[in-house]
Parts: sequence; structure tokens; C-alpha cells
Amino acid sequence: MGKATAISHGAATIVNAIALGKGAAFGVNLWTKAEVKLTNEPGIIEAEVVSDPKENTLLIEKTVTRVLQRFSLEKSFGAKIKTNSNIPIAKGLKSSSAAANATALAATAALHKKLDDLEIVKIGVEASFDAKVTVTGAFDDSCASYFGGVVITDNLNREIIKQLPLPEDLTVLFHVPPQKAYTIDSNITRLQTVKPLVQIAYEKALEGKIWEALTLNGLIYSSAQNLNTTIAVDALVAGALAAGLCGKGPAVSTVVPNDKLDSVKAALQRYEGDILMAHLNCEKAKVL
Repeated sequence: MGKATAISHGAATIVNAIALGKGAAFGVNLWTKAEVKLTNEPGIIEAEVVSDPKENTLLIEKTVTRVLQRFSLEKSFGAKIKTNSNIPIAKGLKSSSAAANATALAATAALHKKLDDLEIVKIGVEASFDAKVTVTGAFDDSCASYFGGVVITDNLNREIIKQLPLPEDLTVLFHVPPQKAYTIDSNITRLQTVKPLVQIAYEKALEGKIWEALTLNGLIYSSAQNLNTTIAVDALVAGALAAGLCGKGPAVSTVVPNDKLDSVKAALQRYEGDILMAHLNCEKAKVL
């Protein structure tokens, strides 16, 4: 029976796609690994999130189901899946996108099949809708998680509009509050009202002003959701290049020049929660 393991990295929001149907995100070197073992029990798919055993496994199950269906093999095989990750779940840090990418890649490899990169990403996006963990399909997050670098997308049409490289010498500090927030619980109507402002952030991203776009996006979505914007502003005062809500939150991402790490970290530590450090990622998802 086939077996394979794959890794996909994390991502952080530049422009959240909920209001506009278009978004932008960039890769960070947090990761999720997925191991898929095929079984000869068709229709039986068992999954375990090793790093967070209480977390729902529906997304990874749906992802493998979609891969099997893609090759018309759902009546030939079942699967056992294990994922392991250093990305906190339900904090806005793209844990779902990374899990879906790694799982789709591992399942395809376990079947000894090949799919092109975008098809793998789209399988994960479809599975996210199947599992109801997404509102927009998170195509921007999934692409940034899979390809690394900066990816600007049209989520509604599942198209990559632009890809940009990332600078080397920056670090990302995430402020991760204790509470979780699931995307599917977002108040969409409320978020739709800020659409014209999000459009401005999206245009900034297209111009390559990605850090301005990130900060602007964060301020817009935080205020629309009554979330605290002072954390991001404090980080900017302390020397961050950009700071803003990651996804629908509650985590805040800050992009920091290395000589300002200590002062930005000190600013974030004044608030309850964990500080997670990551580097920018330009590496593509791969089978291990």
C-alpha cells in the first residue's frame, strides 16, 4: 500500500479576501507535515491531528477524499492520515491552508500519481469548502502556503494575479492571543461594508507596496470586527515595517527589520498572549 509524507509552510495575510473576493498573502516558515497511508478499506478515512488532538479532522479527511475522487479511486482505497504542525490552529495563521496543501500532496504521492501545483492547491480549497472551514476558499492563503513568496490572487476565479519575491532580512513576529476564532464564524455582512477600503489595500499590494497594504488591511478589518488595533500600532511605533491582523484574527502579524526585533517584541509582550517568531518563506511545498 502506498504511503507518503509532504510538507507545506505557513502564510500570513497581506489583504484578507473576505470583503473583496480578492486577496494577498505571503509565506512564512512555519510548517505542517501530513503523512498519508493508503489502506484496502475503501470509504474508511481516519485522520489524526497529532499536534492538536482535540482539533476537528474533517478538512484533512475531505482533502484525501477529493484526491481519491480525482483519480476515480475512492472505491479502491481508504486512508489513514496524520498531520503534525507548529502552526497554532484557529488564530488566523493559515493552519487550514497548510494542512490541506500538505495532505493533498501526500495523498497524490501515496497513489504514485502527479498533479500540477495549482491543481493540488485547488483540491485543498475545494476540501476547505466541503469541510466548511472557509468563507472565500482562502485561495490566496493556500497559494502563499504552497508556493512561498508573495501571492496576489483573485479568489473567486481561483487565479494568481501576481507573484513577488520576499526580501531576505526581515523577521515576522506574531502576537497570538489565547482565544481561537474560526473563519466560518465571521460576520460577513459586517466585513462586506469595508469593501471600498479593502480595495485600496489590494491596489497597494498590486503596486508592490505589500507592507503598507498589510498594515492598512489590518486596521480596516480590526475596526470592522471591533478588535484592538493598538497592538499593531504599538508594534509600528516600536519599529515594525508592517503590522496588522492576520486573517480574521485574533493573531496580529508584524514584519520587523532584524535590528528592531527586541523593541517590537517588548511592545508585543505588553499584551496577553504568546509571541511566535517566523522567517519569510520562499520554498515550495514538497513531498519529503
